Amino acid sequence: MNILGIIPARFTSTRFPGKPLVDIAGKTMIQRVYEQCQKAKSLTKVLVATDNDQIHDHVLHFGGHVTMTAPEHQSGTDRCAEIASLHPDYDVYINIQGDEPFIDPEQIDTLCQCFNQTEPQIATLIKKINTTEELINPNSPKVIINTKQQAIYFSRTSIPFLRGEEIEKWLDKHTYYKHIGIYGYRKQTLLAITRLPISSLEYAEGLEQLRWIENGYTIQTTITSKESWAIDTPEDLQKVLDMHTF
Repeated sequence: MNILGIIPARFTSTRFPGKPLVDIAGKTMIQRVYEQCQKAKSLTKVLVATDNDQIHDHVLHFGGHVTMTAPEHQSGTDRCAEIASLHPDYDVYINIQGDEPFIDPEQIDTLCQCFNQTEPQIATLIKKINTTEELINPNSPKVIINTKQQAIYFSRTSIPFLRGEEIEKWLDKHTYYKHIGIYGYRKQTLLAITRLPISSLEYAEGLEQLRWIENGYTIQTTITSKESWAIDTPEDLQKVLDMHTF
């Protein structure tokens, strides 16, 4: 199976402009993400998708593969869909966050293994929630799965609601999962979902995967015990630097 790992990267960011090119102990963030992805055994090729000339030229400079994409894309999924149309000779496309410089390659391989089955149209990772703080954090989307480990619903609120129980006891009574934001798509599915209009659930929660569920697409999940840290702000960068040794 041919699998393309795509790293969408844009220069403009409200909270951290230019973050793909920020220096992290001698290497840029985008180079660190790229090199981690190259360690994944399941990927046939890794490619950066960007609309910025500086990022494009930098990726070429460190020897990476890169493709320029349109500037008007609203999400990484949309950028990945353009890549699928420009590079159609792959069975599966993996959308990898460009702001996780220490992503574990095993996470990527775990996600890719979902497509060894014939059924999955879309796949993503989930992780067990272990703290109440994490459970109630609206910036950490939660997911409910069925007996086939397919996603039923994603939400920024704590779901399911445990009636009659104090929220501090919920994790003792039920297993909760949060979403880890890496996706895999079969080619035709990727091209199709980006043509769908924004749905009411997506608009309400601000989660694009609800558009896919609302339109009948199946999202296969697989559980990971690993988690990497996204860098959204300069403060996040400092926290990550404090956590790692180089």
